Order: sequence, then C-alpha cells, then structure tokens
Amino acid sequence: MGRAFEYRKKAKFARWGAMARNFTKVGREIAIAVKDGGADPDTNPRLRTAMQNAKGFNMPKDRVEAAIKRASSKEEGDFEEIVYEGYAMHGIPVVVECATNNSNRTVAMVRMHFNRCGGALGKTGSLEFMFDRTGVFELEADKVDMDELELDFIDAGAEDITTATIEVEEGVEQEIIVIHTKFEDFGQMQKFLEEKGIEPKKSNIQRIPKNTQKLDDEQEEEVMKLIDRLEEEDDIQEVYHNLE
Repeated sequence: MGRAFEYRKKAKFARWGAMARNFTKVGREIAIAVKDGGADPDTNPRLRTAMQNAKGFNMPKDRVEAAIKRASSKEEGDFEEIVYEGYAMHGIPVVVECATNNSNRTVAMVRMHFNRCGGALGKTGSLEFMFDRTGVFELEADKVDMDELELDFIDAGAEDITTATIEVEEGVEQEIIVIHTKFEDFGQMQKFLEEKGIEPKKSNIQRIPKNTQKLDDEQEEEVMKLIDRLEEEDDIQEVYHNLE
C-alpha cells in the first residue's frame, strides 16, 4: 500500500512538472509571437497558433491573456530563438531549439549537458541536412469528418495523414488525426483549417529525421539521458534526434 501510494505520488508530481514545462514553453511562444506580430490574434497567425497550443496543453485562459499582456508591455524581456546542434553518444545527432532572453546562459547550459552526457556541441547548421522541417497538425478525430475532408486536406498541402492515440490525462485516451505538410505549406494548411472552423489541438513546425538509427538498450539509455536533461530546461522549446 505504501509503495503504491509513493508511486502514484511520484507520477502525479511528474505530470505537474510536465504541465509546468509546457506552460513555460507555450508562454514563450506567445511572447515571441506578440513581439513579432502584435497582440491581436486576428491579425497575427503565429499568435493564433500559440494560443491554440496553449489550449491543447489545458493552459487556463487567464494565464494566456496574462502572457499576452506581459509580452505587450515592458514587463517581458525579449526572447530570442536560437538553434544549437551537436552529437550525443554513439553518433546520434541532436538539434536543440531554444527561446531565451540570455543567450550566454543558454549556450553554457546546453554545452554543459552535452559534455556531461558524453556528447559534443557542434557548429550551427551542420546537421540541417539530416532533418526535414515539416508542418505537423494534431486534430481531435471526433471533430473531423475524414470521409468528407480527406481530399480537401490533400489539396491544402497534406503529404501524410495518420491517426494516433494519446493520453490526455491519467487513464484517459484520445484519438487524434496527425497531418504532415511541407514547411512552405504550413501557412496554407493553417488557413484552410481556420476557414473550415477546425481548431488544431496542436500545430507547429517540427524537424523530422530523414533516417533513423537503432541502438541497443544500454546505448539508447545513454543517449536518452542527454535528451531528458535538455527537455527539462526552461530555455529549451524542442529537442530533435534521429534515434529510432
């Protein structure tokens, strides 16, 4: 009984930690979007996307509005988007996307994690050829009529349409439709979904590896040690690799 309680407690704290990191991440997305295109979501597509993602993470509406207000004032420092690249152990390429108001702090932190986990930070741009920048849209399956819209999705730029099941909270799963587009078709798909009144659960540009590498369990654990440490940092938005 005691051990079971401890396990549930740890799992609960892990979920809270993940939620807090997601809120920080989407808060910085909102800040960058507002600085880039203004505080009106009607005229700022990037802000609309950030707000949709906030909703997908169950971020309270008042926190979203507060993030927009801070970004519109002098309360919020300017966040800079920076990409770092390097290799984890066993030659696994890793791309780290950051949003930071202190690039010196962030590069030192990223380098520290690479070094401590047996990897090495490399030159920016050296790994670009290993990944395709791809638009990814996650839609709630029960709100989309695929029989009616599949061909329209393709016309709007969908290159691949799949389904997946995700856990939205403990013990509760949800089926989603995942649409991939070329990088240059992201805006076109976003516009199409808006015209159809379909609000994505999540949408962003991701780096999809062109090829993947398979390691044994011990080697994979060594690589994931670096990935996990990077993903826990507030300055880091996304971490990509080609581990199978």
